[in-house]
Amino acid sequence: MIVSFSFFSCNSKKKIYSQNESFENFKKLFIATIWERNPDWALALGNHEYDERLEIPSKENRDKKIGIYKSLTDSLKKYDWKKITPENSIDARIMMNYLESFNWNCYELKSFEWNPAEYNVGEGFDLILGNSKLVLEKRLSVINNRLKYVPEFYIVAKSNIQKPTIEHTELAILQNKGALEIFEKNIPDSIGISKLTVEEKTELNNRLSQAIVSIKEYVSYLEQVKKGFESDTTTSRSFRLGKALYEKKFQFEMQSCFSVDQIFQKAKDHKTEIQNEMIGYTKQLWSKYFGAVEMPEGLASVKMMIDTLSKQHCLPELYVETIKKQIPELEVFIKQKNLLTLDSNKPLEVRETPKYLRGGGAGASINAPGPYDKNAKTYYNVTPLDGYSPDDAESYLREYNNWILQILNIHEALPGHYAQLVYSNKVDDIIKSVFQNNAMIEGWAVYGERMMLEEGYGNNTPEMWLMYYKWHLRSTINTILDYSVQCLNMSKDDALKLMIEEGFQTKAEAEGKWRRATLTQTQLCCYFTGYTEIYALREDQKKVLGSSFSLKSFHEKFLSYGSVPVKYIWEIMKAEDKN
Repeated sequence: MIVSFSFFSCNSKKKIYSQNESFENFKKLFIATIWERNPDWALALGNHEYDERLEIPSKENRDKKIGIYKSLTDSLKKYDWKKITPENSIDARIMMNYLESFNWNCYELKSFEWNPAEYNVGEGFDLILGNSKLVLEKRLSVINNRLKYVPEFYIVAKSNIQKPTIEHTELAILQNKGALEIFEKNIPDSIGISKLTVEEKTELNNRLSQAIVSIKEYVSYLEQVKKGFESDTTTSRSFRLGKALYEKKFQFEMQSCFSVDQIFQKAKDHKTEIQNEMIGYTKQLWSKYFGAVEMPEGLASVKMMIDTLSKQHCLPELYVETIKKQIPELEVFIKQKNLLTLDSNKPLEVRETPKYLRGGGAGASINAPGPYDKNAKTYYNVTPLDGYSPDDAESYLREYNNWILQILNIHEALPGHYAQLVYSNKVDDIIKSVFQNNAMIEGWAVYGERMMLEEGYGNNTPEMWLMYYKWHLRSTINTILDYSVQCLNMSKDDALKLMIEEGFQTKAEAEGKWRRATLTQTQLCCYFTGYTEIYALREDQKKVLGSSFSLKSFHEKFLSYGSVPVKYIWEIMKAEDKN
């Protein structure tokens, strides 16, 4: 009976999902085509098949890609998505979203014209040099072949640029100057200790010299463009997208069940809720820190309390080291509370942020290995404070004080980005592994902060909760800020006022966030959008499962689907609940 039932179920599934086998083959063709046309993206995800190629960002190559993607789109539309499995139906929607997004970028957004920071060859060469799976001589051979494309890359980059933004021009200058360290120091140092022949070293050094000249010429060109802005402001465009472009980008990037206007309103409402919670915790703490001093009304008292607590922070020279020490403590807590299974075989290394990645306004970030290099290290990039003035360092550390630094580490490392991306790399489905959704990724990290405190991290002290809400308010205000700046023409003064007076951020933090708001669009919405969806999903699962709900099971089940839009994970869970 059991064998017969299984056979019947299998045959029934084949009949229902009659196009599934064909679709699986199409997925392989799809991803192979993507990598062939996007060698730099492949390299970033650990696929080293095309390492010797550097994609030239020319109109000719862009037009070729548009034609190839149209063919993929036509093939994808031939499938009846009801005749493939629900998991593949999600893949189909993710694939279509990518293809439509690419077309939109080419024909409407056109960031390749106004964002000079899109042109930087540094990261690819750094990844190849750091590929420990190959002997040094082989890595240098790959680099040698790749270097020959660099001069053309920057010639084309200059020809693409039309009315760039001032902000992206400045970022491109900073980051391309940072990339020079790879070509002027890292690669030459490796050549020096290698066993390459004299002839091989000579050829490599010649190409390296040409690459350095090309990068410096690009920087010089951008510096001239920047000078031109001073005499003629019409040579630059605004960094603001405007409502129409922003709304479309939000749809492609978030793939949320909420519209951008809904998320904006939710963020404004949530801001008020958080501020009320903060007033409550301030009342609890007031006598402890201010004695008989009368407590002011409203947010003024919260600011006084935060200013007092924020004085407790590490020394500037111990900033990176303090972060390193906290990671094992988070791991112990997660294991003790049985919140998530952690993979001890997946290393995490805290390091100083490479110079070519600095300048975007983020002081900490995660560099995780891609699906093709799952066992490589995950890097927790932390920008050191050695370049800060004493006043700037003090301002920065008051923002990342003793409590908030712990929440930052929850977000970036455990159980945030690091843990989530380890789970994501375990997913066998290549589409879900490659086309990662930032709202899900950032939303999980924000959710992790809340969940850890709910489970008792920080011993439920009012200080920790107050600082948590200060931090959480940041992700909420990120959305308000991003929408208001890009769509409502919010000024810098009003933006800083929002962050400092209503978000209790230091001036240094607010200035950095303003910079991010001028350099990115919709990225700042990822945090609150994803968090809102994940938290709602968890509460829904609690209602559906009742007493059988397990927090650990929910976490591991949620993460098992990969870094896909939360609305699709919710869709799968709902279907499984019915079964």
